[in-house]
Amino acid sequence: TNQWFLPAVRGDIPPGCAAHGFVCDGTRILVFGGMVEYGRYSNDLYELQASRWLWKKVKPQAPSTGSPPCPRLGHSFSLYGNKCYLFGGLANESEDSNNNVPRYLNDFYELELQHGSGVVGWSIPVTKGILPSPRESHTAIIYCRKDLGSPKMYIFGGMCGCRLNDLWELDIETMTWSRPETKGTVPLPRSLHTANVIGNKMYVFGGWVPQSAGGEISGHDGEWKCTGSFSYLNLDTTEWIGLISDCQEDKSNLLPGPRAGHCAVAVGTRLYIWSGRDGYRKAWNNQVCCKDLWYLDTEKPPAPSQVQLIRATTNSFQVKWDEVPTVEGYLLQLHADSPVTSVTGVPDTGVPETSVLSLQGGSSLHQSPQSLPSVPHPEMKLDHPSQTNSVIPNNVQVSLSSNSLKVEGKEKVAAPENKITQETMKNHADATGFKESNAPSLLPVCTSSSQTSANVGELHDLDKRTVNPDASVSSNVSSTQTMVTQQAVKTESSSTNGAVVKDETSLTTFNSKSEAAEMSCIMPSSRVDTGQTNDSHSSKTPQRQMPVKTKDRQWYDVGIFKNSSAVVSQFYLLPEETLSISNKMQSANVPDYRLLKKQDLLPGTVYRFRVAAINGCGIGPFSKISEFKTCIPGFPGAPSTVKITKSVDCIHLSWEPPASPSGNILEYSAYLAIRSTQLQENPSQLVFMRIYCGLKTSCIVTAAQLSNAHVDYTSRPAIVFRISAKNERGYGPATQVRWLQDMKTSSSK
Repeated sequence: TNQWFLPAVRGDIPPGCAAHGFVCDGTRILVFGGMVEYGRYSNDLYELQASRWLWKKVKPQAPSTGSPPCPRLGHSFSLYGNKCYLFGGLANESEDSNNNVPRYLNDFYELELQHGSGVVGWSIPVTKGILPSPRESHTAIIYCRKDLGSPKMYIFGGMCGCRLNDLWELDIETMTWSRPETKGTVPLPRSLHTANVIGNKMYVFGGWVPQSAGGEISGHDGEWKCTGSFSYLNLDTTEWIGLISDCQEDKSNLLPGPRAGHCAVAVGTRLYIWSGRDGYRKAWNNQVCCKDLWYLDTEKPPAPSQVQLIRATTNSFQVKWDEVPTVEGYLLQLHADSPVTSVTGVPDTGVPETSVLSLQGGSSLHQSPQSLPSVPHPEMKLDHPSQTNSVIPNNVQVSLSSNSLKVEGKEKVAAPENKITQETMKNHADATGFKESNAPSLLPVCTSSSQTSANVGELHDLDKRTVNPDASVSSNVSSTQTMVTQQAVKTESSSTNGAVVKDETSLTTFNSKSEAAEMSCIMPSSRVDTGQTNDSHSSKTPQRQMPVKTKDRQWYDVGIFKNSSAVVSQFYLLPEETLSISNKMQSANVPDYRLLKKQDLLPGTVYRFRVAAINGCGIGPFSKISEFKTCIPGFPGAPSTVKITKSVDCIHLSWEPPASPSGNILEYSAYLAIRSTQLQENPSQLVFMRIYCGLKTSCIVTAAQLSNAHVDYTSRPAIVFRISAKNERGYGPATQVRWLQDMKTSSSK
């Protein structure tokens, strides 16, 4: 929602403090030390349980040798495993807080934590090597390579009468200090900067740097200033890479301004930067407190899960996919099993639905694809909190901002503010997505304190459901059409108070004869990501058309969606000349969606789907392909909102009735996947037994029936049910439900 809120905390609320140590361990936060008022520092330790907003002052045991940490500010406090590591800081030698006698520290402590809540105590590790020099307002991060199991702590910069830019390494297993040799241009000496690890890189932003040109280090700094420079250190190669230089101009305000004393946090592969202050030492009255929030996308997002089918009708699909963290939207594409006629010429313009997404409440800047830089520096996009986008108020713009600006010698070109456009979207001719620079992209976040602005709009009639299905395909049989959709189960019991059990797997085609409902045991054929229909009648009644030419196998955009669900009833057609170009050039531009014609989905047609996530770095790789088929008119829809209620000796299945275009629902049938010798030969071909037939929208599954159930391990262990409805035309699509089992339950079956 990008909305700030002030939680109602309780307990031992600590006094306000500055330059404290702060770590987050799951849902608890530990705060140590800091300056509570000028000249008076603290060595108190507080714990906040964020799940309950409960503060507690904790008292660690003193070390077995030596004294506990003295009151201090500007220290580093880093978490790895169940231990926090405290290094350095600034103490006041005077007992009189008004008479500040600073003393820089380089002591090193280890704090052992208890699981969940509380601490054990302090200890003073015995270290080898040369200790880093005393300092405060430095940074410390901990990094462990995937191929090497030895975690290392890196300390960079800080203040000790002058600004520092030295790098120190501590091997936590051997407790050995060293000075690693680095390559590249070392950032200017600095203090009150931030350092965060994402992947194998330590990102360093901002801080106080010497005012003197070249950053020469003297005994004591004369003057210093805040910087907006930005670099990262590859922790595997120890090479520094500059992203934003200190002298770089930013007249268009596309970059975070110079600042020190800010905070930064990594969430997944995204780095958020908040607040700080800007100013010169000799102009304290002119310092500016920053109130802006930026984020940096350091790489393209990973591929989402396969598109999953929730519900199919004669001319639409309701689909979903698993969310990808810290993305701005999703590009959903399809291509039809039968050829799609391309559009010749530019269609007439109208005002169709807009498929752009934007940040809440802000204007957006965009960058055309050909101007994307090839050097590894961040791209910037600014949304002004004070402005309002009146066209599409709750959208997220995917593209990058681009006012004329030189960054590392490359020029970027900008579109005007408050303009919603799709110029930056590219055609995606294969599953690799964009071929943009993998450079990180830094974007500002528009935040709000208004409750009303937290409501995020959805595009293309998105319909949120508490279901989690996967791919399915229908099978046409002479007098009936049976298809499987899949749904997560909401399990309700007296012990769980209706806890929702989420679920996912692949869906299989439910092939049946016209009298499938009268059969006590049916054997559907498996369908996931294939181009063939395993139908017992297919040899007599071929359902496939002649092979389609390669250029007709074109992926078409359904749209860009804010959330991980969509109702698909149309897709966009591209002009013929665009199709021919896009098959050769992956970087070809997609025309403005508002200028494109749409094509409706057709009944009884197979469509293939794929989805890719989008962030500031561009479009990530596409998901695996799923294949669904629209229903044939007249048959009932699939039952929905399936719930499972557990009791001692049975379970209770219930569902909502579907729409029935041809008369009333005559009966429902429920089926259970059972163990079979045929399953051992072909595990993907489930065997089902009918366990219910009647008019009620609920049934009981006995313990005896469940004892014969097959536990499906295609994803997580689950028992599989299917429920379908019948009208005068026959049985419609079945809803497949996977009832998740814990490992103990599934292994005992």
